[in-house]
Amino acid sequence: MTSIEHPDGRFKPMLITDDNHGATLPRCVQANPGQSIHALEQSVRDSLDASLRTVGGVLFRGFTVATPIDFKRFAASFGAPLASYEFGSTPRSKVFAGVYSSTEYPAHQFIPLHNEQAYTRPWPSRIWFHCIKASETGGETPICDSRLIYQRMPAEIREQFASRELLYVRNYSGALDLPWQKVFNTQDRAQVERYCQDNGIEWEWKADGDLRTRQRCPAVLQHPDTGEWVWFNQAHLFHVSAIEPAVRASLLAAVGEENLPRHVYFGDGSAIPDALLDRVRAVYEQTAVSFPWQAGDILMLDNRLVAHGRNPYTGDRKVIVAMA
Repeated sequence: MTSIEHPDGRFKPMLITDDNHGATLPRCVQANPGQSIHALEQSVRDSLDASLRTVGGVLFRGFTVATPIDFKRFAASFGAPLASYEFGSTPRSKVFAGVYSSTEYPAHQFIPLHNEQAYTRPWPSRIWFHCIKASETGGETPICDSRLIYQRMPAEIREQFASRELLYVRNYSGALDLPWQKVFNTQDRAQVERYCQDNGIEWEWKADGDLRTRQRCPAVLQHPDTGEWVWFNQAHLFHVSAIEPAVRASLLAAVGEENLPRHVYFGDGSAIPDALLDRVRAVYEQTAVSFPWQAGDILMLDNRLVAHGRNPYTGDRKVIVAMA
């Protein structure tokens, strides 16, 4: 990893690899020796909104972050209340109110790049990651610019997704994925129904007591502050083609397409071809940048402008997350 000095002496665009097309994501704020994360110069704090609007992400490196509570205080200091993880699609553990573990998938698995909760309508505008312990190998959180994804997406795919939108279908079951009680943080069916009604989600209680939901969402967004168009969906992650072929075949044989834990269609319910989503994934791969975590790092992202993922790793790794 190399860096280039910025004229103000504080922000440094980090060139993560030699072949990442000159990306300046994330922008790095380097601490002075022994500097607490709560002791950022006011001029730096005043510059952060502009950095998020332009670059999309800021990495705070070398600062003292003594405890997870310090991380929470820092994330909360930007004014927006920290969010609970409602209607989540992956397993996380609550550290305490407003702070969660990163997605708890096995270490050997790759988590594709995605914008947080882009499969639904209420989603966080900002997200923070804090590395408490870096893994021995791998474990990076690759990121990519959602504007660049939009721009590089083949025009016929971009136009098709924008005009047809997406329909996300989820089946909640403790046997295959997350039970509805964990996803909605309640045992009360009426509370689940109120949440769905408030957020434009269709729901259906199945004969076995499990839940199925459907929600139509846009595939692209216009950023409210900059007016720029961004690629903002999780079609490539929810689609059954994201599952390893042998696992996909056995899962379909066991439960059928209608009962898959998650799947996605075009907004009218028609199928999305596997090959089309392979082309989408290729754009993500070509656009991603990555950097090795260091213990104490905090990465702050505009969730609309920047997607994130996780590389496989070995050894212990602890990264926690806050959203607002």
